[in-house]
Amino acid sequence: MDGKLSCRVADAVDYKGFPADKSKTGGWIPAALILGIEICERLSTMGIAVNLVTYMSGVMHLPSAASANIVTDFMGTCFLLSLLGGFLADSFLGRYYTILISASIQTLGTAALAITTKLPQLRPPPCDGTKTCKEANGFQMGILYLTLYLIALGTGGLKSSISGFGTDQFDEKDEKETTKMAFFFNRFFFFISTGTLMAVTVLVYIQDEVGRSWAYGICSVSMFVAILLFLSGTKRYRYKKSMGSPVIHILQVISAAIKNRKLELPHNVALLYEDSSEHATRIQHTKQFQFLDKAAIVAEGDSAQNPWKLSSVTRVEEVKMVARLLPVWATTILFWTIYAQMITFSVVQASTMERTIGSFQIPAGSLTVFFVAAILITLGVYDRLIMPLWKKWKGKQGFTNIQRMAIGLVLSILGMAAAAVAERKRLAVAKAVGDNTATLPVTVFLLIPQFFLVGSGEAFIYTGQLDFFITNSPKGMKTMSTGLFLSTLSLGFFISSFLVLVVKRVTGNDGQGWLADNINYGRLDCFYGLLTISSVINFVAFLVCVNRYIPQEGKDSQKNHNLAEEKC
Repeated sequence: MDGKLSCRVADAVDYKGFPADKSKTGGWIPAALILGIEICERLSTMGIAVNLVTYMSGVMHLPSAASANIVTDFMGTCFLLSLLGGFLADSFLGRYYTILISASIQTLGTAALAITTKLPQLRPPPCDGTKTCKEANGFQMGILYLTLYLIALGTGGLKSSISGFGTDQFDEKDEKETTKMAFFFNRFFFFISTGTLMAVTVLVYIQDEVGRSWAYGICSVSMFVAILLFLSGTKRYRYKKSMGSPVIHILQVISAAIKNRKLELPHNVALLYEDSSEHATRIQHTKQFQFLDKAAIVAEGDSAQNPWKLSSVTRVEEVKMVARLLPVWATTILFWTIYAQMITFSVVQASTMERTIGSFQIPAGSLTVFFVAAILITLGVYDRLIMPLWKKWKGKQGFTNIQRMAIGLVLSILGMAAAAVAERKRLAVAKAVGDNTATLPVTVFLLIPQFFLVGSGEAFIYTGQLDFFITNSPKGMKTMSTGLFLSTLSLGFFISSFLVLVVKRVTGNDGQGWLADNINYGRLDCFYGLLTISSVINFVAFLVCVNRYIPQEGKDSQKNHNLAEEKC
């Protein structure tokens, strides 16, 4: 009997709703099927994003700044909708059905985009050789937006649930499976990078040389195949019961605290309400954010059955844990604003430069291959070289999550500084040969340093952020940790769009200024310089927030994290 119980996963069920058997469910095979969906999602989303700016400016005839903002708004919406996907997964659908429905939506979206880019009625006529080209009309842009945001809806649902459903396939209480889960996160990021690499090389080449409709059609078909493979693993998956949306739990605590705002806190914290059924996962009371403690005051007429009026100390402390993360969360957003430049203005820069190797012309969007290569090289060097050396020197297996975030921010600063220097060189050549020259006699490889530095920075900050939010978020708010991480990406893209609008308004909103319609007439180097200075200020703020965070909660959680890494 004990042997049978040891083969069961305590908090997971199989597809029939019975306790999950370790020998028949979970593990690497189901996780691999889930990662197949992730590869196809990356292939579609990044394959569209990295080359969308050239479609907007070259086919739809929009100004460079407007084209860049369409890309950043699209990417920002993808990550923002992940919060909606997480809410639906936690409250109604569960992760399995959220992934299935979202993947189907993205399949339809990419198929619709393939049709949209094929029909000549849905794009303006080609330029007739004059300087003025007819821009896409409202109807044409409306159809394009509809397909893009249908894809964004599917992407958001997938991002909210894939990593969580993948980790559900491993038992956190089993030391061997916990080790496999740690490797799953590494494989997860590797699969993201692999999908992106395929997108910026093969898919972008097909878009430019064969046709965009063919490329987007491939995305749709590949996702359809991934869905079939995903369905084939239905009987092998482990399903964990949702604990409800963490967003609802947070709102309940805030609501109860506001209701009791006029009440005095008791001198003895033992008088605050605590649900006895939560004993196994009880969190000790802390003195920070004492206003929230009022949510646990038992007022006359209050009932434990109504969480909007009375919350337990454990639930209040969970909200406090999330609140403590917010300063560090806020100071990592600007990295993704810099990242946004790599798939927008950097691609526009590349389109004006010499891109031929012999008789082969590199697509402008494919320059981001150096960005992806930097990520893969950095991960390889970190795993094979830095981690072993760091363990010998410090006795720890690699950098802490905070150290990785700090390294990522520093590399992004250096990347933006390199981008500003490269743009000054490009502008100098443009002035020398004439601003109207279609292809400037300067090699596109001048842009490699900015792609490489920011790409290496992403390798550190992506894994650092995900690890930081997961290990420091409440156990009962697992999806909140993913939501906090993905929201930094979303806000980073939206801040990029906002900065572009502000800079255009301040420096010239008539097609001139820093972000001119033709970047040969603008001062993109000044825009990059602004981002560099802003990033330095942001990094100082990050250090302040981290130093304030660690003494309060970080020591214990970091200690536990390091122990987990030692076990791995």
